[in-house]
Amino acid sequence: MNTQHALRGRHAARSLALANPYSRNDRLVHRLAVIALTLSIILVALTATIAPASAQSARPATFADLVDQVGDSVVNITTSAVVAGRTSPQPMVPKGSPLEDFFNDFMERRDPDRAPRRGQASGSGFVISEDGYIVTNNHVIEGADEILVEFRSGEELPAEVIGTDPNTDIALLKVEPSDPLPFVPFGDSDAMRVGDWVMAMGNPRGLGFSVSAGIVSALERELSSPYGDFIQTDAAINKGNSGGPLFNVKGEVIGVNTAILSPDGGWIGIGFAVSSADVTNVVAQLQEFGETRRGWLGVGIQSVTPDIAEGLGLDVSRGALVTEVYARSPAMEAGIEVGDVIITFDGMDVQDTRELVRNVGNAPVAATVRVVVFRDGATRTLRVTLGRRETAEVGSSPIPGQLPEPPASGNVLGMRLVPLTDKTREALGAQSVSTGLVIQEIDPASDAASRGLMANDIITEVAQQPVSTVEDFQTRITEGRTAGRNSILLLIRRAGNPRFVALSLEEQ
Repeated sequence: MNTQHALRGRHAARSLALANPYSRNDRLVHRLAVIALTLSIILVALTATIAPASAQSARPATFADLVDQVGDSVVNITTSAVVAGRTSPQPMVPKGSPLEDFFNDFMERRDPDRAPRRGQASGSGFVISEDGYIVTNNHVIEGADEILVEFRSGEELPAEVIGTDPNTDIALLKVEPSDPLPFVPFGDSDAMRVGDWVMAMGNPRGLGFSVSAGIVSALERELSSPYGDFIQTDAAINKGNSGGPLFNVKGEVIGVNTAILSPDGGWIGIGFAVSSADVTNVVAQLQEFGETRRGWLGVGIQSVTPDIAEGLGLDVSRGALVTEVYARSPAMEAGIEVGDVIITFDGMDVQDTRELVRNVGNAPVAATVRVVVFRDGATRTLRVTLGRRETAEVGSSPIPGQLPEPPASGNVLGMRLVPLTDKTREALGAQSVSTGLVIQEIDPASDAASRGLMANDIITEVAQQPVSTVEDFQTRITEGRTAGRNSILLLIRRAGNPRFVALSLEEQ
């Protein structure tokens, strides 16, 4: 009996062990898994709490705090100037006649618009220093003889012009405040990305201290200025917003609102601001000198297209191709030649002509920089001491002595060519061109016509060598085909302006 109970007890213990398959180690692993799961749930909850705050910093729920932060630094600008009266046909009274004063007084009463009057205009601006420096657009204050700055507090102060830069449409003003002014800093426009939030403030249509918000629609837009890149935005910008700031979400100025694209002058969602990267350099010069002082190289340039690159033997179509070197310029003194491709300026790669113009313009006057050019299949490094663009005397390249007039004409690559003579030189206004071939006629179906060449264009170089006869041209073609080239480079002049054109060497 006792034996049977003992057996049943052992069987029960075995059954219990089978029903609970976890060993002591297994139970420990199970507890650890539960703890890990609990921690992960807590982490997810914390992430869900933090994420909205992070998203809010990138996408504000409201711009009200930002307006409070920067609003007192934004100003309305009112300008006034004497506007000439309306002119219309009128009887003539001899000057000095006894009736002159009577007649003029009568005409002004009869037609008040004839008399000069004082006109007003408005714009925007922003304070950049506590002692009263204010940035706006040049076109806001251009021609004004009185400038009045209104602050959000209602205070008004007269302003004087410290300096202007029409090339970037930037002006610097100065007021004399009794107390330090709130001001805003410039931000890094190069750090902005398409899609980033921005806020504009200003005086649109005379509705002072208005706020609008949007995003960066595009970057590095090219408008009329060779020295500035523009930020495109869909933040509402209208007439009167000119000169006002474009803020990032930190309250930093990353652009100066300057222009809109509109068929009727109203906002359609396309506005442009000069980037702070360009504005800061201009403002610093205006503060220091009262004017801009841009570097000057002294060359005429054009961009390198793929066919021009092939004609030059360049692997990649980049750089700025020199079409002209001005007399007594830094470029001439440094040994830069027509046909050189500038690929590096002061350690910076040059992708196109616009980039070179900006880099040279931003370089200090009188600075000596390294310029790398591609010439005759190899690179050369030249040292150039820059001049000043604003005071440069731009002239033509030196004029060599006149060469004898060669006879003979002929057809080449779909063009009928004749050597340049004194007669054609005078007729074409090409006194500075010593030698070349004039296009008399051109086949409309030729590659030359499709590349834009026209009758009366003067071809001065072929394959970067001067030509004076049709035989010279034919020799360059033969050399190019022998070398396996698919195109040949021509330097032409039209109305005094030089440019390079690449023509196909494939048999027609």
